[in-house]
Amino acid sequence: MKIKYGWLGMAAVSLFAQAQTTAPFKHSLKPNMIHVYNEQPTDASNFKEIFTKGMWYGRLRTHLFVDTWGHELQIKGKDVRKDSTIVGVGGSLTYKTAYYNGFGATAGFYFTNGIGNLGSDEAYLYKAGKDTFNRYDRLTDGKTYIATFAEAYLEYRYSHTDVKVGRQIFESFLTKSNDGKMIPNTFEGVTVTTHDLPNTTFKAAYFTRQKLRDHSSFHHVLATGYVKDEPYSYYTQNDDAGMHKGLTLSKLEAKGIKDRLWIGEVENRSIDNLTLTANYTGVPDLLSSAMLQADYTFKSGGWTWRPGIRYMQQFDNGAGEIGGASQKLLVTGYKDPKSLDSWLLGVRLDAKYDVWKVHLGYTRVADKGDIIAPWRGFPTGGFTRLMGQYNWDANTKTYVGKVGYDWKQYDLKIVGSYGYQDFDDAKASEPADNNVATLEVMQGFGAKQQFYWKVRYAHVWGDTRTPFPGKPGAYKLDPSYDELRAEMDYLF
Repeated sequence: MKIKYGWLGMAAVSLFAQAQTTAPFKHSLKPNMIHVYNEQPTDASNFKEIFTKGMWYGRLRTHLFVDTWGHELQIKGKDVRKDSTIVGVGGSLTYKTAYYNGFGATAGFYFTNGIGNLGSDEAYLYKAGKDTFNRYDRLTDGKTYIATFAEAYLEYRYSHTDVKVGRQIFESFLTKSNDGKMIPNTFEGVTVTTHDLPNTTFKAAYFTRQKLRDHSSFHHVLATGYVKDEPYSYYTQNDDAGMHKGLTLSKLEAKGIKDRLWIGEVENRSIDNLTLTANYTGVPDLLSSAMLQADYTFKSGGWTWRPGIRYMQQFDNGAGEIGGASQKLLVTGYKDPKSLDSWLLGVRLDAKYDVWKVHLGYTRVADKGDIIAPWRGFPTGGFTRLMGQYNWDANTKTYVGKVGYDWKQYDLKIVGSYGYQDFDDAKASEPADNNVATLEVMQGFGAKQQFYWKVRYAHVWGDTRTPFPGKPGAYKLDPSYDELRAEMDYLF
C-alpha cells in the first residue's frame, strides 16, 4: 500500500473546530455534493431591482486524488497504468438575478487548476484526478486549468412551473451534475420542471450539447471525437468512461445523424409511503431507454425500512449497427455483436435505526448489449454503484452492502461499503471479477454549514488469472488498485 494518510489526519483535526450556525446559510451541499440554494433573490418590482436584488454565491474548493495500481503497466513501451497524485484547486462564483414578472437569469463561473506529479505528456494516465483539468488542453499545449461559464441560463417561473433555457444542471435518472470533483456536469438546451400536479414532479428536457466535468467547452452528447492519426482527438467530444467508443462524430455526420438528447421523467407520491418513478432518456436516431422504479417506506421494530426495485430497458435505434454491442469495441463473447438492445434489473433494501443506516443492493444486466450512459447519471446508482465503478456492462451481476453511522453531535457521517462485481469472463471488453471496499468520512453537510470536508478511500482487489478470450496464455489485466480522495469546501 503506497497511499499516505496525512490528509485524513488534517481533516479529522477540523472535526471539533467547525462552527455551528443557528440559521440556514444561503446555499449548501448535500453529502453527494449536489449544490442547494437555501435562499434565492426576491421578486423585483421594476427593471432596476432585477440586478440590485440579485444574489452572489461563492465556493472555494480543493480536492486531492492519490491513485496506486496493483501493478503499473506498459504496453509496447507506452505507459498505460502509472501511480499518480494530483490536487485540484479552484472554486465557483454564481450570480442570480431577482425575478421580474417571473423572468430571471443565472450565470455560474467555474475554475480549477490541476497540479500533479505526472508530466503534461502523461496526462492521460490520471485516473479520478483527470477531472481537475482538461486532458486535451494539457496534452496539446500543457494547460493545467479550466476556466468556464458552465452555467448561463434564462429562467421563467409561473406558479409551480420552472422553465430554463441555456447552460444548466439537470438532475434526472441518467443526467446528473455528479459534482464530486471540481466542476459539475452541465448541458445546453431547454428544460421544464413542474409541481403543479398533486403529489407529482414532472421534468422534461431537450439538450443539444453537454460539458463533462473535465472539459473547457461544450461538446456532443453522444459522439466521440476520435479521428485516426489525430493524436488526442478522442478527448475533444464525449470521452466519458460510459461513452460508446464506436459512435464517432465522423460516422454520425456521414449518416446525417444529429445527437440530440430528449428526457422525460415523472415522480409520483399519491399513495402513502410509495414513490413511483418513470423515466425516458433517448437520442432518437441512436438509442433510448425507459426506466420504472418503485420505493416503499414503512416502520417496524423501531426501524424504518425502504425496499426498492428498478427496471431499465434499453432500445437500440441504430447505434449497435454503427458501433457494435460493446462500448469498448471488443465484441468477443457477445451473442449479437451488432445489437445494443438490453435491460437492467436492480433491487435494494435500505434500513435506518436511530443513527445507523444499512443498505443491501443487487443489480443484474442482461447478457445482451452494454448499457450506454455517458451523461453522469449511473444506471446502477443508488443500488450497487460504488466509488469509481462502472458495473453496467453486459451480463454483469453486482452485490453491495453498506453500513453508515451519523454522529449528529458533530455532523459527522461515516459509511463503509463492500461490493462484489461479477463480470462476464467470456467477454474481452470486460474486466476481471473484483471486490470493492470503500470508506467515506464526511462532515459539515447540511443547510447550516459553510465549511465541508469529505475523505473517501477505495481498495479494489480481484482475480489476476482470468484468461483473456481468444488469446491463449494471456490474462485480463489485474483489477487491483487503491484510491484516496480528500476534499474541502468553503461556501461564501
